[in-house]
Amino acid sequence: MIVSDLFILIGFSVGALVIAAILGMFIYLITFDRKQKMHSILRNYPLLGRMRYFLEKIGPEMRQYWFNSDTEGRPFSRADYEHIVRSSKYKRDVVGFGSRRDFEKEGYYVRNDMFPKLTEELKVDKETMALTNRYLLIKDPLFTQRVEKLEEDVSSAHLLHDDDAVVIGPDLAHPFVLKGLIGMSAMSYGSLGKHAIIALSKGLEIAKGTWMNTGEGGLSPYHLESNVDIIMQIGPGLFGVRDPKGEMDWGELKRKSEIPQVKAFEIKLGQGAKVRGGHIDAEKVNPEIAEIRKVPPYQSIDSPNRFHQFHDVPSMCDFIEKIRETTGKPVGIKIVIGGNSSVQELAKYMSETGKGPDFITVDGGEGGTGASYQELADSVGLPVKSSLLILAATLKKYGVRDRVKIIASGKLFSPDRIAIALAMGADLVQIARGFMISVGCIQTLKCHSNECPVGVATTDPQLQKALVIEEKKHRAANYVITLRKALFRISAAAGLDSPVHFSPKNVMYKDDKGIAYSLESIIHEVEKQIDGEEAEKYPALVKRARMGTPGPFY
Repeated sequence: MIVSDLFILIGFSVGALVIAAILGMFIYLITFDRKQKMHSILRNYPLLGRMRYFLEKIGPEMRQYWFNSDTEGRPFSRADYEHIVRSSKYKRDVVGFGSRRDFEKEGYYVRNDMFPKLTEELKVDKETMALTNRYLLIKDPLFTQRVEKLEEDVSSAHLLHDDDAVVIGPDLAHPFVLKGLIGMSAMSYGSLGKHAIIALSKGLEIAKGTWMNTGEGGLSPYHLESNVDIIMQIGPGLFGVRDPKGEMDWGELKRKSEIPQVKAFEIKLGQGAKVRGGHIDAEKVNPEIAEIRKVPPYQSIDSPNRFHQFHDVPSMCDFIEKIRETTGKPVGIKIVIGGNSSVQELAKYMSETGKGPDFITVDGGEGGTGASYQELADSVGLPVKSSLLILAATLKKYGVRDRVKIIASGKLFSPDRIAIALAMGADLVQIARGFMISVGCIQTLKCHSNECPVGVATTDPQLQKALVIEEKKHRAANYVITLRKALFRISAAAGLDSPVHFSPKNVMYKDDKGIAYSLESIIHEVEKQIDGEEAEKYPALVKRARMGTPGPFY
C-alpha cells in the first residue's frame, strides 16, 4: 500500500469515528433528555433545548461586547469601563469628537465660571511626585494584538496643599490627616484575593495621600504589604477582633490599633448593596481567611444584620467611645440612608451630648458588593446623591456638621461624579469597583462564585495567577492620580483653586424639560422635608425653634 492511500484510509477512519462519536452523543442526549424530569423543553426538543441553554449561557458576554451600546451596560457601561481602563493603563482620560451623554435626560451639572482659574492659580502640592509605569499605544490593528510600549512616568501626585488637608479627629492623640480626597472603599480579603489586595495596597502607596478600607473581613497581612494608610472596618461579625465566643476582643483591637498603617476604625452598620451583614461563600473561606477572620474554614459566613453589642443611638455612641478610648484613633460609622428621618436621632444625640463618630461613611444603594441578594441590591436604601443631601442637611441643622467628616461611596468613579458629591456635602470619596477594574476586573459578574477569570475576586490560587501584582499596582496608582488631576481640572473650570471648596452653589440640576435648578434650591426643599418629619417626631422642639427660641440644634 502506498503512503498516500494509507493517509486516505487513516483520514477516512478518523472522520468516521468522529461522526460516529457525534451521532452517539446526540443519541445519548436525546435519550437522556427525553427521560429527565427537570427541564420541560428538553423533554420535547432535546437538541433545540440544548442550543437554547447554550445561547442563554453566553448571553451576558454577547450583550456586553456586541449588542449593548457603549452607554447601556450595567452596572458599568462600556464607556465607563473604558474610561477607567484608559486612566489606569495609559494615564490618559481624553475623548474625541464629543460627549456620549444624553443631554435630554435630567441630571446634575457642574456650574462653570466665566473666568476659570489658571493652572498656576490652583492651590496644589507642587512638591510631591509619583513614579509609576504606563503604556504608550503604538498600533491597534484589527486582526493582530495591539503594539504597546511600557515606560516609566514621573508626574505630580496632585495632592492637596497642606493648608487644605482634611483632618479626621483633630483633637485625638492620633488624628488622621489626608492630602487626597479619594480612597479605596471597603473590600475584604476573601471577597478579593491576595494578589488583588497586594496590588491595590502597593499601588495606593505609590499614589500617596490616599487610603484603603479593609472591609469587614478584617486586617490581613496583604493590606500591610505597603505603607498605605488603612481604615480598618469592623462589621457585626467582629471579624479579626473577635474572641472564640464571637465577642469583641479588646486586647486584639488594641494590638491592631498599634500597627502604624492603621489610621482609623469604621463600624459598619450597613452597605448600599446589602443592608445587612456581609456574606462570603464557603469555597472562598480557606484556612488562611478563616484564621484572619477567627472563624471555621470552608463554611459560609453570614455576619448578623446588626451588632448585638448596641441597640440604639446612645449605646452605639458608647461603643464608639470605648473603641476611641482603646485605640486613640478616629472612629466612624458606615450607614445606608433610607429616608429623611434616618439620621435625625443621631444628630440630635450628638448635639446634646457631644458624643458621636468622627466620620460618617454614607453608602448609596448603587454601590457594589461581592455577594448580596437581588431585592436588597435593587430596592433597599437610597442612592448616594439623595443620601448625601439628607445627611449633610441634618448634621448642619443640629449644629454638628463641623464635628464630623462625611465620606461618600456608591459608583463615584469619575471626577465629575466626585465633584458633585463634594458639592453635596462630602468631604472625601471612596471607590471600590473602579479600583477593581484598574487591576483587571472585566465585569463577568462572578464575584460571589470564586470563579473570577482574571484573578481579582477569587481566592483560587490558579485563577489568581492571572493578576500580576508588579504590573497591576501601577494601574491602581495611575487611576487615582488621574482622578485627582482631573478633579483639580474641573475645580479650575468652576473657578475654584481647590476641590475642597466645592459647595452647592457650584452645581445645577436640569430636568427633562430643560429647566435648570440650583443645588441650593434642592437642598432647601430637602431641609423643608426634614422639618416636616421633625415636626411629627419632635413637635415641641420644632415649635420652639420656629418661635425663635434657641434649641439644641441651633
